[in-house]
Amino acid sequence: MNKKIVLHLILIIILILSGCSQHNEEEVNGLPTIKIGVLEPLSGSNAAGGQMELQGIKLANELYPRVLGKDIELVIIDNMSDKVESANAAVNLINKENVVAAIGSWGSSFSIAAGPIFKEANKPIVGASCTNPLVTLNNSYYSRVCFIDSFQGTVMANYAFNEMHAEKVAIFQDISNDYSVGLSKYFQEAFVKFTGDNDSIVLNKSYKTGDTNFSKQLEDISQLKVDVIFVPGNYNEGALIVKQARNMGIETPFIATDTWEAPEFLEIGGDAVEGVVISTFFTTEVSITKESDKFLNAYRQKYDKEPTSVAALGYDAYLVIVNAIEKSGSIESIEINNFIGETKYFEGAAGMISLNLNGDAIKSAIIKEVKNGEFKYLTIVEPIE
Repeated sequence: MNKKIVLHLILIIILILSGCSQHNEEEVNGLPTIKIGVLEPLSGSNAAGGQMELQGIKLANELYPRVLGKDIELVIIDNMSDKVESANAAVNLINKENVVAAIGSWGSSFSIAAGPIFKEANKPIVGASCTNPLVTLNNSYYSRVCFIDSFQGTVMANYAFNEMHAEKVAIFQDISNDYSVGLSKYFQEAFVKFTGDNDSIVLNKSYKTGDTNFSKQLEDISQLKVDVIFVPGNYNEGALIVKQARNMGIETPFIATDTWEAPEFLEIGGDAVEGVVISTFFTTEVSITKESDKFLNAYRQKYDKEPTSVAALGYDAYLVIVNAIEKSGSIESIEINNFIGETKYFEGAAGMISLNLNGDAIKSAIIKEVKNGEFKYLTIVEPIE
């Protein structure tokens, strides 16, 4: 995060401290609705991810529209795939809309930018798929219903070593993306540990969000003997990387993480992305809980297609907040946050949810492979508590 963004966030926090207020009981009784904010990238380079999460959130709101005898109103703000706009959106949700809690954001960088705003205002926010450990670090008002990148990076390193029998790996990371940088670090640490070889990561190349030509980096990778190429990053650049690699005659297997699980990845990549393996949060092919079945049936009826993992996580983030409001018997944000933190063995669409002391979910990981233009379930990896 550069100095300009930091200064901008400081100004925003000052505005919050001068203008933020909590509900009292009289205000609660007089409210026509209970407001839950939604902070997502609905435009810009990450719009597809935000839209997928929003589908799950809206579906949950339709199925569970009331709590404490009041209607729940979703207040949706687009962070425009931008860190500063994410912080601005957080201020609007808190000061202007006076939400009791919020959900978001797809993209750990946007969550990290918004996090201090919610913390200073004592307002809880629950992430759906923001997996970078920094999202919840030292922030008792940020929780999430997904596993974190240290687990996901280890899962994919384990898969590369034990299932693909890889000995040498190249990493291709988005250095403008906190999510990608973090996952690269965790993968590298785990893979070196599995192989016992400090030189098992033979090359670490970089790009930035929005890049479209990766030929130079791919040429460098092609000059070395690697068994696997690990590319944690966004679905659009990821699809272009694989497609360009195949056009250059590079046949090395690609593995990645949850952000590649988007219809746009398959559309952009076409036949080139066949065989790509990813880790993710949810599958429609294995029934995880009773809530999974309810979610799947409702989603298919509403959208006439199969849901993505992040749609299920958006659904779960909403349910965790509503459950906390119901159990607390209050819409005081501090009380709601306390009950969010006590979430244990809660049945969500994407599995059972238990939050640890950091506000991170203890969850299983799903491994999928692209087959015949679809993401197909391979196996499930259980967490280490």
